[in-house]
Amino acid sequence: MSQDQLQDALGEQAGRRKRLGEILREDGVIDDVTLATVLSVQQDAPIVDLRERQSEEEALVLLPEADARRLAVLPITLHDTRLIVATEDPGNVTLLEDVETITGRSVLPLLALRSEIDEAIGQRYRMAGLLAAQVTAFTSRRPTGPAVTPSRARVEELADLRDAPVVQIVNLLVTQALRDRASDLHIEPQAAGLRIRARIDGILRDVTELPGDLAPGLVSRIKILSELNIVEKQRAQDGQITMEIEGRSVDIRVATIRTIWGEKVVMRLLDRQRSVLQLSDLGFPPAVRPAYQSLLAASFGMVLVAGPTGSGKTTTLYASINEIDRVALNVTTIEDPVEYTFEGVNQTQVNAAAGVTFATGLRAILRQDPDVILVGEVRDRETAEIAVQASLTGHLVLSSMHATDATSALFRLLEMGVEPFLVSASVSGIGAQRLMRRICPHCRIEIEPTAEERRLFEEAGLEAPRSAFLGRGCNYCGGSGYLERIGCYELLRVTPELRRLVSQGAHYDEIRAQAIADGMVPLRADALRKAAAGVTTVSEALRAVAV
Repeated sequence: MSQDQLQDALGEQAGRRKRLGEILREDGVIDDVTLATVLSVQQDAPIVDLRERQSEEEALVLLPEADARRLAVLPITLHDTRLIVATEDPGNVTLLEDVETITGRSVLPLLALRSEIDEAIGQRYRMAGLLAAQVTAFTSRRPTGPAVTPSRARVEELADLRDAPVVQIVNLLVTQALRDRASDLHIEPQAAGLRIRARIDGILRDVTELPGDLAPGLVSRIKILSELNIVEKQRAQDGQITMEIEGRSVDIRVATIRTIWGEKVVMRLLDRQRSVLQLSDLGFPPAVRPAYQSLLAASFGMVLVAGPTGSGKTTTLYASINEIDRVALNVTTIEDPVEYTFEGVNQTQVNAAAGVTFATGLRAILRQDPDVILVGEVRDRETAEIAVQASLTGHLVLSSMHATDATSALFRLLEMGVEPFLVSASVSGIGAQRLMRRICPHCRIEIEPTAEERRLFEEAGLEAPRSAFLGRGCNYCGGSGYLERIGCYELLRVTPELRRLVSQGAHYDEIRAQAIADGMVPLRADALRKAAAGVTTVSEALRAVAV
């Protein structure tokens, strides 16, 4: 910027009620990034990336869209009674007073690029506005006469029209859930209306509430998409949908169940185009990752990943596939369903209607000259026995199992009826895991641990930390204090001594004690170590590992 340009801008500022930086940007002397960078340094404020931060509906409704555009202010979230907003000029006191007058809330400003603010206002008010508009459109079409039960053909017609409000509402809800990184979308009929919630980072959060009489049409639309029987309302049903959302192919698993207020629907969202994580991204302890990688480098044996539903087992299995040489080896899978696709991997999926189960699929794969076989889950004796035999005949078998810890997974195989000598000979290692929410890095603070927290560390054989950490809650994390998740792990490697104990029918406590003596760090200890390091909180570690 030249001296002449600065003098011109100063002269223009004298006759206008605008700040110097705004005038320089409008005149093309500087761009958005330069202005934001200067303000960031001046005000010691980080620049918020609005492409990664969503706005909550309860915040958007406080500031009308026209005012948001006029002031170039984007509401993000409510934290206690304060409205958190994004603006290009957090130091503009007059601007903030205007927002406080309109909203009736005290305001906490965050710095963002003007171009991103303008784009986000158009996008987010449009989403909230579209949803409100579709609800209004539905209400206006609602018949005022006595209630009648429509024929199946009429229900299908109403729920399948492209411009029907219920069609648009389903699309909007799924789109917003994907933007919010939700894994599941819950549609729950209540006495007073239709509650919509999304599971984000493992925890359910309220999204919105819709009129209760929207429920039949909304559920019918979802049933049509997932090819379920829309007339059947008493029995639980399961289906699947593939949708194109904002250029992404999304698989959705649908499950319905009858409640006292009507049919409840859960939609599990599987974004196939989301990048598959590497093992280094998962949170393995430093000593565990190389040990686990050595199991994957073997040419035979069975490697199991154990944990409850929603503990990230599939993510770990997929990250394991990334460790394998897919050029030199034939890697084949049987999954339920295929959640993410890999180049160089032959992926198949369970199809109950066609008689393809994990067991029948695994038998077929063994005739395909495989080197590495991924079985989505070992659920029954037949699948377990075939997987064990495959691992004993020169194949590396990767699979998951529902079990509370690594030792329990061994005993589940025994309970399924697999002979102890076969279990001890085939299983080379078992990883058990949980997912914990990470402390939000944008609002993390250091505190003093309580006496109870110190005791928990000592009971786990760990040194109690001098400091503990938590998130205060901010716009990045939606006020929760947590943002995204990380795993905690234990890895049981089947050593010669463990093989002997399993073959001899040793009890759970004996085998677990031997695994720890062989170097296994228990789940609880890994979770607490991550809390001591400030990755998560002690309370979150205990929530995730309730043992």
